Amino acid sequence: MKFLKQLLMALFLINAQSVFAQSLDEQIDKIFAPFSDCFSKIVFTSISINGVSVPVLILFLIFASIFFTFYLNVVNIWGFKCALRHMKNKNHSNDCDGEVSSFQALSTALSGTLGLGSIAGVAIAISVGGPGALFWMFLGAFFGMASKFLECSLAVKYRRFNPDGSVSGGPMFYMAHGLTRKGHRKLGEFLAMFFALMCIPGSLGGGNMMQVNQATQQIVYMTGGENSFFYNNGWICGVIIMIIVGLIIVGGIKSIANVASKIVPVMCGLYLIISFFIICLNIVNVPEVICTILRTAFHPTAVSGGILGCIIMGMKRSIQSNEAGMGSAPIAYAATKTKEPISQGFVSLLEPFFSAVMCSMTGFVIIITKQYLNYNQGITGIELTSSAFGSVSNIFPYLLSFVIILFALSTVISWSYYGQKAWCYIFGEGKKRVKVFQILFCIVIVIGSSMNLQSVIDFTDATNLAMALPNLITILILMKDVKADLADYCKRYGIKNWLGVKVPNITAKS
Repeated sequence: MKFLKQLLMALFLINAQSVFAQSLDEQIDKIFAPFSDCFSKIVFTSISINGVSVPVLILFLIFASIFFTFYLNVVNIWGFKCALRHMKNKNHSNDCDGEVSSFQALSTALSGTLGLGSIAGVAIAISVGGPGALFWMFLGAFFGMASKFLECSLAVKYRRFNPDGSVSGGPMFYMAHGLTRKGHRKLGEFLAMFFALMCIPGSLGGGNMMQVNQATQQIVYMTGGENSFFYNNGWICGVIIMIIVGLIIVGGIKSIANVASKIVPVMCGLYLIISFFIICLNIVNVPEVICTILRTAFHPTAVSGGILGCIIMGMKRSIQSNEAGMGSAPIAYAATKTKEPISQGFVSLLEPFFSAVMCSMTGFVIIITKQYLNYNQGITGIELTSSAFGSVSNIFPYLLSFVIILFALSTVISWSYYGQKAWCYIFGEGKKRVKVFQILFCIVIVIGSSMNLQSVIDFTDATNLAMALPNLITILILMKDVKADLADYCKRYGIKNWLGVKVPNITAKS
């Protein structure tokens, strides 16, 4: 209750700001834009390939994920069965150190990665890259599974247990401690600090402000647009979300994981049911949709850059959707109750897969209803997805709005934990330091709901991508150790490391 009172005390300033929200938007953007533009240009430094501007970091992520896939003997395939077997065994973590179960860690990571990218991001990819972009999104998710396996295995291997029993882990720790073991102490400390510095604004912006802002806009749109009560009172939505999030995150990862394990199945299940229903209504068009996707994947029409533009758009949106290689999800996986880092690496393979399924269902609905053709009319993002759902039934956009709110809420609570751990890495562990970040995070929720700070969003988009650079450098240095651990794990449990032949039940030790 004390935490809640502190949040409510901060509302006085926020209420005063909301009166001048529109002018304040412009003032902050004007001041912040030069710095944001400069930083974004550096992070999104691009090269031109066949007339297509491609960010170097995106190329790095794409080629790294492909390399990791073959380096680990396509663990994306044979490790999938190990992941399912591990998840089925409910007793595997009873005697292990950690804070949450494998399922709760997976739910937390999923809630952080799915977000609105699975709804709006897919629509943008198809609008710009054509239906074929969906094929490359799925392929990008497949290769991303290997990156996710490596970073999550490392997160558990190099995690640290605090005196109060809580766990601290993630890229900051395997950068600092893992690289120190390799004789690269200064490099590890620098990369860890750089990652943490990028993670905090990424948490406050992309993982908070942007999610809440989009959710608020959807509420306004569905309640009457300019005639909606919330049109000039978006901060009210922010306050409601702030209170809900504040009550959840004050309990730490256990509370966050517990809520995520409840929200994720509901929101994913509801979204998949609605999408599947729409596809079933148009079942006769499914073969045509598949042919369209495959045909335009290799022979796109009216797409800037031709097939290369289609590939880059699909891969780019895939990376931004499942965040493989960016280093965010490992922070959640580090808290898992397990004695085997590799076992959690297997479980993490499910995350990009489920993300790909969600994105594929969104894409199928947009294509099968032919709403992607409305891109020429300026309809894109969430509006395009909403129009695809609304073309079947007027009630579906309202259900979609409910799902969007759940997606946004789940993303916000997960990223609060990511940002908190990065904050504590820089300023040190302690209840007071944690509370400072939690209050700051909750205040930003209200700001995000009532303001449209484009320069801030651009900056946090850049910080999210910048997190991948130190993460990938560290993985490339430590991947040999993970491969050795994987070989040892497979030997001890009798797992053949190709196509999952004769995979045994995962024992209590895993």
